[in-house]
Amino acid sequence: MASGTMEILLTRGTGFVLLVVGVIHVAPITGLLGPRQLASLYGVDVVGDPNLTLLLRHRAVLFGLLGASLMVMAFRPSLHTAALALALVSVASFLWLAAGEPGLSTPVRRVVWIDQLALGLLALAAAAQSGRWLLR
Repeated sequence: MASGTMEILLTRGTGFVLLVVGVIHVAPITGLLGPRQLASLYGVDVVGDPNLTLLLRHRAVLFGLLGASLMVMAFRPSLHTAALALALVSVASFLWLAAGEPGLSTPVRRVVWIDQLALGLLALAAAAQSGRWLLR
């Protein structure tokens, strides 16, 4: 396969992974709707705790921004390296923090599982990005 064709495939594969990880990061935006959605997302009761409600709703905004940014960057190959760095830091830091927490709720364990999947995809995309650089 010609190196130009290989570079196109690697670029598109990286973009696809960034798009998928962006969608994963946007999903918590539903937490903005209030305590019921937060309970569904994380298995925590925030009713009556305005501080926790505020913090988790703000988290929803930040994840929405990160996810939307990753999805836009997925279509900009010149931004793939930066997008991979952002996504890897986000996912890896959550997994690192979660590893030290016993007794996580079922919804949060589901987030851990999804982020483990995302980390695997991001590792493949990082390898593809490295391959693109080697082909130049």
